[in-house]
Amino acid sequence: MSENKDPQVAERGTSVEGVKFVYDFTEGNKDLKDLLGGKGANLAEMTNLGLPVPPGFTITTEACKVYLDSGAEPAALRDEVSAHLDALEAKMGKKLGQADDPLLVSVRSGAKFSMPGMMDTVLNIGLSDKSVQGLAAQAGDERFAWDSYRRLIQMFGKTVLGVEGDLFEEALEKAKDAKKVTVDTELEAADLKKLVTRFKRIVKTEAGRDFPQDPREQMDLAIHAVFDSWNTDRAKLYRRQERIPHDLGTAVNVCSMVFGNLGPDSGTGVAFTRDPASGHQGVYGDYLQNAQGEDVVAGIRNTVPLAELETIDKKSYDQLMQIMETLENHYKDLCDIEFTIERGQLWMLQTRVGKRTAGAAFRIATQLVDQGLIDEAEALQRVTGAQLAQLMFPRFDEHTKVAQVGRGIAASPGAAVGKAVFDSYTAVKWSRSGEKVILVRRETNPDDLDGMIAAEGILTSRGGKTSHAAVVARGMGKTCVCGAEELEVDTKRRRMTVPGGHVVEEGDLISIDGSSGKVYLGEVPVVPSPVVEYFEGRMHAGANDADELVEAVHRIMAFADRKRRLRVRANADNAEDAMRARRFGAQGIGLCRTEHMFLGDRRELVERLILADTETEREESLKELLPLQKKDFVELFSAMDGLPVTVRLLDPPLHEFLPDITELSVRVALAESRQEPHENELRLLQAVHRLHEQNPMLGLRGVRLGLVIPGLFTMQVRAIAEAAAERKAAKGDPRAEIMIPLVGTVQELEIVREEADQVVAEVEAATGTELKLAIGTMIELPRAALTAGQIAEAAEFFSFGTNDLTQTVWGFSRDDVEASFFTAYLEKGIFGVSPFETIDRDGVGSLVKLAAEAGRATRPDLKLGVCGEHGGDPESVHFFHEVGLDYVSCSPFRIPVARLEAGRAASQSTGSDHR
Repeated sequence: MSENKDPQVAERGTSVEGVKFVYDFTEGNKDLKDLLGGKGANLAEMTNLGLPVPPGFTITTEACKVYLDSGAEPAALRDEVSAHLDALEAKMGKKLGQADDPLLVSVRSGAKFSMPGMMDTVLNIGLSDKSVQGLAAQAGDERFAWDSYRRLIQMFGKTVLGVEGDLFEEALEKAKDAKKVTVDTELEAADLKKLVTRFKRIVKTEAGRDFPQDPREQMDLAIHAVFDSWNTDRAKLYRRQERIPHDLGTAVNVCSMVFGNLGPDSGTGVAFTRDPASGHQGVYGDYLQNAQGEDVVAGIRNTVPLAELETIDKKSYDQLMQIMETLENHYKDLCDIEFTIERGQLWMLQTRVGKRTAGAAFRIATQLVDQGLIDEAEALQRVTGAQLAQLMFPRFDEHTKVAQVGRGIAASPGAAVGKAVFDSYTAVKWSRSGEKVILVRRETNPDDLDGMIAAEGILTSRGGKTSHAAVVARGMGKTCVCGAEELEVDTKRRRMTVPGGHVVEEGDLISIDGSSGKVYLGEVPVVPSPVVEYFEGRMHAGANDADELVEAVHRIMAFADRKRRLRVRANADNAEDAMRARRFGAQGIGLCRTEHMFLGDRRELVERLILADTETEREESLKELLPLQKKDFVELFSAMDGLPVTVRLLDPPLHEFLPDITELSVRVALAESRQEPHENELRLLQAVHRLHEQNPMLGLRGVRLGLVIPGLFTMQVRAIAEAAAERKAAKGDPRAEIMIPLVGTVQELEIVREEADQVVAEVEAATGTELKLAIGTMIELPRAALTAGQIAEAAEFFSFGTNDLTQTVWGFSRDDVEASFFTAYLEKGIFGVSPFETIDRDGVGSLVKLAAEAGRATRPDLKLGVCGEHGGDPESVHFFHEVGLDYVSCSPFRIPVARLEAGRAASQSTGSDHR
């Protein structure tokens, strides 16, 4: 908060001593956004620069907080406002709302972060039945005065008194119809006088009171309305979406009015110092003659391109161009400007750092570096990982109109088109025949992996952003929409019913947008991303627009890689993903999930292992699995030669490798009724029942499997060690690390480690090769985090599994909660964002920090990383940098995002706050 903050403000009483609540535009500056809001701080800054800003003053965000928390404005506020109003009247040589020559003011919101259109504004305050006559005489234009008055009643009625805005719009339309005109500028003074009468009647009827004639009452009520607008539903929704804190409050700017609706030599406009869509320099913006500012954004009349102002009013145009250059050089960024021309006099009403597209953000950052306005560290603060992600994923052609039939959770970005299929087998079969398919399921499980790989995208009616479908899809760079509950998926009948009753049969074309969660009937053409082609090594900088973007991304990524301390690894389970990750800049593999190696054509071997009744049967199954596991690791170590590869031993419950209990029961029942042989199915069913758990994610999985199933983990360790030895014999440089999952106590890790060390020693002796295999654990249980100091005695590294850690800390089932009640939690403000999407700093984050500190207190050289989904989340990467982790690991397609954010985190101290 500001340097003026008094401890008594925290009490939020209506009487707060010694706190300044009102600042003249001459008193502030652009660095006081916390106190004056963005608009007020920038109006003050422009005033200090000597630019033509109408005089005024700003009521601080602190006053708003007192008002919102106590229900009343601070006791001193009225006197402060009066003092500043007196000074403004003296400066302008006229009184607010006086009958003969009235001073009029605008009352506008202005929070720290831009929230365009979310909060309230009232123009022309001070007009009344008497002062409208004085304004007409002063301006020599009766029509202008009555137009301004009807605008005030309309805005005040809607904003301050809560009158339905459509009532005023309907009255305005009737007035135009009666006059047989199409735009409001064609209404004459007499028409507008009648409209004012109608508007006042609407206010009286709907609000139960007359439109106030006292100008000070108008201003005070408008100030309170702006305060109240901070907590409107639309403002709260916008803040949730943009992750803006809810406790900042808004400032209120009271500014002397200048008029763009005084005739053809007046007007209002919006200008950008660069194109916010592309980042290119030039003349960008809109201008509207004979209008007030709200007319431009409301779209009431068609604007003209800003460049046409040069023909309309060259003097004002030239002055505006000079001011725009001044502001861009001063703010060292793209500036968004609002201005008004009053009878040839240019006035600046607002400036702010402008919002821009992702592509423009990268281009502008590098342009400003080239111009010497910012350095590389600051350039990194001008772009975000979220923007880079937008640039990487293919998109649907926005010009194509196709029927949208549903919407789910945007789980993995991208655009995918294909024929709907409802099981993995069909997905693989059709894909091999050259068909593009979308795998549609209620939810996915490991058994669907082949189909997920074969499909262009995945659509589920259940699950959330960290469900199986979402996590695996992101790992593959596969488009995924989860939790589309309005779609009825019937896998048995191979169909999906969409709202309205339309049925999508297997083979029908559908399109899914993983960036928005939208589902479409039919084919929507996609546009490929040149940025992905660049990361894949298939595109280089050149002369066209896409090449310019690639060059900008290339340079920003180089800045980030030079700045960052955090290393970035990949979550990858096979050589193909590993090589892709390496092209994307991965510095190793932080998580290889070996369970994915147990599927496909090895399913029968795993079933035999689970069904083994004797030690001999179990050993035979493990013996057959060993060379297959070894082959996997040889390929993986080869792809990541010279870089670390962290292999997680088997983690999920064994029942996931067996057929579904319902399907299996049906098969057994049918076989019995037909008197067909079914011994194997019966044994499988018995095993499914034996392994059934009420909560399998907290049951027999992870390290517990290694402790109760003899030989399982030692087989995997042997495969890793033999693969490393083979790579060394081939002059390779394997750097394998073995990770034990779901450890809750050091004793579990000690037992498994002792067995692993023995196996490694045996392989070293047999091959004559020295193997340095680090052994560590995944910290994914609260107890592991709380006893990290003890666990570090047996672990050479920790990798935080933040998916499960979030689940166990919160007591959430991540496959269920996002679709069931997270929406309500977000709407009620319990969450600002899902804790599965961004690390919960206060809860889960505290455990990560505690475990990191305790672990390194025991073992100073302990390597620390994270391999949960948070490893690729921009905000989470900053947290991991702050707590001192060595690396983050994420899905291959999120590696560039993590690299960029790691660079931004390292340069944060030299960057500015740009939202």
